[in-house]
Amino acid sequence: MIEINATDPNLRVIGRDPVPPALRRFIWDIQSMVELAESEREILLIGRDLMARLFATDDWLPTVFAVPNSAGAQQFQIYRDGLDRFSVVSTILSGGACVTISQPSVWEIAGVLRGAVNRRQLDASSTNSARAGVSRLLQARAVEARSSGSGEVFELRNALDDRTSIAIHVYGGDIGAISRRTGASHGSMDAQPLGYANADNAPPYDIFSIQNEIRD
Repeated sequence: MIEINATDPNLRVIGRDPVPPALRRFIWDIQSMVELAESEREILLIGRDLMARLFATDDWLPTVFAVPNSAGAQQFQIYRDGLDRFSVVSTILSGGACVTISQPSVWEIAGVLRGAVNRRQLDASSTNSARAGVSRLLQARAVEARSSGSGEVFELRNALDDRTSIAIHVYGGDIGAISRRTGASHGSMDAQPLGYANADNAPPYDIFSIQNEIRD
């Protein structure tokens, strides 16, 4: 096991709370799964179960990763793997807000932690035309898994006008560094990655914070 020097000032972030126990265990289990799984299918099956267990309660998400933006949606990186094998992200949708996104080229496990989200298929390509326009309401605790390379374009819309909805994602890579389509309507293109809204004093957790606290 890597030894951590907890007194090293480079490993401490002023203003950020320690990793909540439920989130810490989830991240640790995801990392072990990514290291040991023999296929993407195994990752999706196990990861979906791990997220469903995490969603048994909704009080583990640090407030700094759940700040709504009155202008619409924003995304926070909760955890970044040092080898870019996966990342844990929150998508925060203020009342009635929506965002249009193309599915990245990596696998994804996603669920609704709080509120309710409409996920509407927008992709009208030859491979996905049959699903174009299809909308599904995802309530709190709903969890889905999607394989890499689907290329879908979809809209995430907060189904509630009077309160914030929150989705949690685990991606098979650093999604903030992967270019994908995003915008207010289908067809808009942003060649740059979506990026993150993390404040300077609220960077994502890393392996040092996880290992430093997993020994209790």
